[in-house]
Amino acid sequence: MRILIVDDEVHAVNNLEECVREIEPTAEIVTFTRSDVALEYAKADPIFDVAFLDINMPVIGGIELAKELKKLYYNLNVIFCTAYPEYTLAAIRVHASGYMNKPYEKEDVERELNDLLHPIEREMPEVFVRTFGDFDVFVGGVAITFLRAKCKEMLAYLVSKRGGVANRKELAAVLFEDSYSLKTQNYLVHIYSDLVKSLKAHGLEKILVKGHNQYAVDVNKFSCDLFDYDEGKPDAINAYKGDFMMQYEWAEL
Repeated sequence: MRILIVDDEVHAVNNLEECVREIEPTAEIVTFTRSDVALEYAKADPIFDVAFLDINMPVIGGIELAKELKKLYYNLNVIFCTAYPEYTLAAIRVHASGYMNKPYEKEDVERELNDLLHPIEREMPEVFVRTFGDFDVFVGGVAITFLRAKCKEMLAYLVSKRGGVANRKELAAVLFEDSYSLKTQNYLVHIYSDLVKSLKAHGLEKILVKGHNQYAVDVNKFSCDLFDYDEGKPDAINAYKGDFMMQYEWAEL
């Protein structure tokens, strides 16, 4: 995702950039404090997906800048940021994706990025999930890290389900061998949230599938030695030496 931020106030640019980086760690972010320079850059540079624009700026105001940018990139998602709510109607007229009143919170930025007028189709990186021996997830041949060990274990269990659904009670029994207490349920919510963050840092959040008290993985989003083994592929059969997700006692092939 390529994101443009334009605001004539340096601290506003820095604050917004920090919020966006926390929400979209893999995004490419370009910032400007001068709208005229931003427009010249946009004319020469590849397409942006999202533009956060302050409305009240010198030289070229945010509304006019949005009109010019949308001439260049028809599906650009423009999100206006302003301390002047009277500009709302003008923002609607340029078919803005969103509108944030200053001061805004990280949650406001996240809401706008999750509800874009023109959704962005993101390409998944090449992902390989290894289950024979120790469980690990590789992107471009490099093992990724997780915010918590339990995040990784939760993903391992969902992979072992081969796309099947697990509910919270089942996950609690596997991850904690504990009674299904309210404390455990709350802990599971935090673990899943950190799992999403861990994967999102590598652009892998689409691996997960979630419904009401339902958790699974989309087996079409990654390659896996377990799935290859199930399909009888010779390389996977030869790779299996009797060890499956060795770090987890519950793991069975």
